[in-house]
Amino acid sequence: MRCNKVLSYLRIFGTTMFGVSLLVGISTAYIMGYQFFTTARNHLSFGLYGAILVVHLIIQTLFALLEHRNMRRSLETPIKLNKSLALCIAAYQEDENYLRKCLVSVKRLTYPGIKVIMVIDGNNDDDLYMMEIFKEVMGWDKSATYVWRSNYHYKGPEETEESYAESLQQISRLVLNNKCICIMQKWGGKREVMYTAFKALGRSVDYVQVCDSDTMLDPASSVEMVKVLEEDPMVGGVGGDVQILNKYESWISFLSSVRYWMAFNIERACQSYFGCVQCISGPLGMYRNSLLHEFVEDWYNQTFMGSHCSFGDDRHLTNRVLSLGYATKYTARSKCLTETPITYLRWLNQQTRWSKSYFREWLYNSMWFHKHHLWMTYEAVITGFFPFFLIATAIQLFYQGRLWNILLFLLIVQAVALIKSSFASCLRGNIVMVFMSFYSVLYMSSLLPAKMFAIATINKAGWGTSGRKTIVVNFIGLVPISVWFTILFVGIIYTIIQETRKPFPESEVIVLIIGAIVYASYWVMLLTLYAVLINKCGKRKKETHYDMVLDV
Repeated sequence: MRCNKVLSYLRIFGTTMFGVSLLVGISTAYIMGYQFFTTARNHLSFGLYGAILVVHLIIQTLFALLEHRNMRRSLETPIKLNKSLALCIAAYQEDENYLRKCLVSVKRLTYPGIKVIMVIDGNNDDDLYMMEIFKEVMGWDKSATYVWRSNYHYKGPEETEESYAESLQQISRLVLNNKCICIMQKWGGKREVMYTAFKALGRSVDYVQVCDSDTMLDPASSVEMVKVLEEDPMVGGVGGDVQILNKYESWISFLSSVRYWMAFNIERACQSYFGCVQCISGPLGMYRNSLLHEFVEDWYNQTFMGSHCSFGDDRHLTNRVLSLGYATKYTARSKCLTETPITYLRWLNQQTRWSKSYFREWLYNSMWFHKHHLWMTYEAVITGFFPFFLIATAIQLFYQGRLWNILLFLLIVQAVALIKSSFASCLRGNIVMVFMSFYSVLYMSSLLPAKMFAIATINKAGWGTSGRKTIVVNFIGLVPISVWFTILFVGIIYTIIQETRKPFPESEVIVLIIGAIVYASYWVMLLTLYAVLINKCGKRKKETHYDMVLDV
């Protein structure tokens, strides 16, 4: 026992020193600005910090490819599908069309004897349509439904102690004795909805799968995730490949679709190789129920800076699994399609909410670095601090008083993005990934300031994005964008003023003209390709049955 404690302390010390050393090393490389080579008048250069980022991308891709190879090998492992499984669907003001597609896909799941529980966040008359759709799709004679005036933590109006206790028993009997259950309850947020499903199930099943009401599941999605859990008893949770259902509805949803592919098939595949996927997504995830009930109360009652947490439910669920020392995995063989925002403002609010949960959970996650592979510590440091280095670089270049530095920054951002997206096109075997280079503009112009705003407002609660049925426009997310653009615009004005105060070399003019032509040519070519190729694909793939087919 004492030996285990000593080893644990040594691991804590070791991972802490590794993380601190890594951060200090990267910071030193950035601050010192060591250059491997530089051209005359510093028009181009390549330094140590840039080399570190390049090496990181290469290593990350290598381990992702190794994990995909492991996924293909797992096909040869036969398993018996004799474990009990429950699918929990969280619904909130869902679009009728999306909800119907979700439930139709649930009916097509091939896992034998699966139990389906849909919990609706809201019990008003305006929410009844979701229960009606559930009964219509799942079968009027097979569906057990219950409209609850309360939820597990808050009593509804005119609810007595006796009626509340009776409703709890009714919920439990309903879930345990039926295969298809739909519960409407008092509004409380997504975490409250998920808690109801977990609590009502108790320990009656072996595995619990989670799903959102705007998600279409591939028929084999449940089977493939069960395979991962069956292969290794030390895997506590597994997520699948989340793709975009409405990717051709707008430029925002399309860019999200190519970004999703990279996030899941490179970044999470790499994490999965080391057994430390840091977020099992809500649309497609599965957990061991025995583990779930070890921390479900702590998960629900999570607080941060004295406030109850009401977002980041899936990321914290994953972190709870990691905190127990269990591995978390990703499998590309389990797939789904899910809705994503099609308007800029709604996308911005979603990203801000995700950034809040990322930074909050980063702090929680750091307490368990010692229980997992060093890659978990390494990647947390790299990805956690990268936005701050990038902001510092942008401000520095915009205020150095040289126009070429600003143009060079824009060129490098797009060049790196184009190289990365071209590589992704080769890996996926689909030229459409080249458009991921567009996402760098969104990242620089919107995500960076949104991340800073998320840190500043990290204690603000709420779902973050409205339900699909009633879209609520929230302009608060534009505040950090406006501040960021103001900072950069002032930098440009300052640079122009500085440039006019000194002689402008002819060589500098030539370099600026060439750079501007290259930058403009990039946008003309990519936008033309987007207009021709993507619009054509969008029209073809908006056919009646395309949304029932998953991309390979």
